[in-house]
Amino acid sequence: MLAELLTDLRAEHEDLTRYVEKAPLPLKVPAEPWDVRDTVSHLMVGDQKGTLAATAPELFQAELPQVLADPAGFVDGWLRAGHGLAKEELLERWHSAFDEMLQAFAALEPGTKVPWYGPPMSPASFATARLMEYWAHGQDVVDALGVERPPTERLRHVCHLGFRTRGFSYAVRGLDAPEGEVRLTLRAPDGSTWEWGSGDDAVEGSALDFCLRVTQRRHRADTDLVTTGPLADSWLDVAQCFAGLPTEGREPQR
Repeated sequence: MLAELLTDLRAEHEDLTRYVEKAPLPLKVPAEPWDVRDTVSHLMVGDQKGTLAATAPELFQAELPQVLADPAGFVDGWLRAGHGLAKEELLERWHSAFDEMLQAFAALEPGTKVPWYGPPMSPASFATARLMEYWAHGQDVVDALGVERPPTERLRHVCHLGFRTRGFSYAVRGLDAPEGEVRLTLRAPDGSTWEWGSGDDAVEGSALDFCLRVTQRRHRADTDLVTTGPLADSWLDVAQCFAGLPTEGREPQR
């Protein structure tokens, strides 16, 4: 399973690279005030931190008090890592950091718990979360370029994470998740059906739109997602599958 996830993560990295190569680094992305340079810098340092967490967890954990003391400043430091670099050098450093991270995780035992900015994760869970990050920030670049990105079967990983983080979406806002289950039924890119969970309350629609919603790259009003029941409706209002502070996401466009 881990090998498959790492293969898909590499494919996501390569896909994003093709769009970044077409984009000017100062091009603003919808995750304002970031631009393409900031996006690549963020991913590059995230990969470096992933390698650190996998190979020297005690050193990674030693940094956590700094993160808790000044989370905004810590994130800004990631962005500064790419400032002043020519595009070719930035991309070279990014690719190198990514390769090192994949090698580090491929060498881990499946039962290893890797520290991160939240609960420790298995290597497979980390790879899934990293793929989601790459896909979500890739959407920012695609949107900035004004082009369409064909959905792939790799969306299944993002959908799975989106489903698993329903409770987290409430917890990060200091709320208790409503009791009860929500069934998730999605239309995959190849036309087949992906399903998670059970219950009368349900979210249905395309896998792409669900991924756009749980990564907060689209307002729910701009998706084809349909809810049945109050549990599903409440979830889509707060859905957030990425770690960090709660965010409101994009404004509706229609």
